[in-house]
Amino acid sequence: MSSEAATVGPRPVEPRPVEPRPFAGRVVLVTGAASGIGLATAAALVDAGARVYAVARRAQLAGERLGARRLATGLLAVHPLDVTDPAAVETLVDLIGREGPLDALVCCAGTNIPERRMDQLTDSSWRNLLETNLTGVFSCVRAALPQLRRARGQVVVISSVSALWPDVSGPAYQASKAGVVGFVRAAALEEQGNGVRFTSVLPGVVATELMEKRPVPPTAEVRAQSLQPEDVAATVLFALSLPERACVAELTVLPTALQVLGRT
Repeated sequence: MSSEAATVGPRPVEPRPVEPRPFAGRVVLVTGAASGIGLATAAALVDAGARVYAVARRAQLAGERLGARRLATGLLAVHPLDVTDPAAVETLVDLIGREGPLDALVCCAGTNIPERRMDQLTDSSWRNLLETNLTGVFSCVRAALPQLRRARGQVVVISSVSALWPDVSGPAYQASKAGVVGFVRAAALEEQGNGVRFTSVLPGVVATELMEKRPVPPTAEVRAQSLQPEDVAATVLFALSLPERACVAELTVLPTALQVLGRT
């Protein structure tokens, strides 16, 4: 998701036992695939039979964590991409489209910073957060939209419950995630006639590397009670599994022991 040191984070995600492949034939682009929700989503989609383009700033790390066995299936391609570079996004999406249109785009790239309070934010840190968390989503959707229209495809964007109620994630982060929800709602309305479905997934606290960017990292107990990246990945696959006649517009998923709706 973000540019934390490569030494911090999970072990490679091991493939699941061979099971029916409900996503066989689907072509999906997943951003932020080096860690957290993006990594877990890319892994789950490959295991479900999808052809996955996993992109991240740390592409080498994404490949290592997704594992050689997934790469050997021929279903996984890993590419370097910084979603804050619109030209690079356009170039890569066009390159992918030459092999056939995308069926789905899953936007997981996102970040936060320790110096997140209003009196700590600077012009630069504000811009950087919005460029990654919000403008990066816009750039990816804009680039992929012609292909998604041809495929009557889907867009799933990871927002956050921070978009809907105040917490300690910081004004810039909350503004970016609220912007994602607003963007997805507006884009969904415009693209309804083209058959493109949009979903915002709003997770509560998730045990990802992003926790290391909190001013005070959480305890082991809180990490254990948090959602795991695989939980959010399963939510994404649920949204992508619905028939064309159905769409989940917004889906909130919370850690049972830590959060209820409207309360952190």
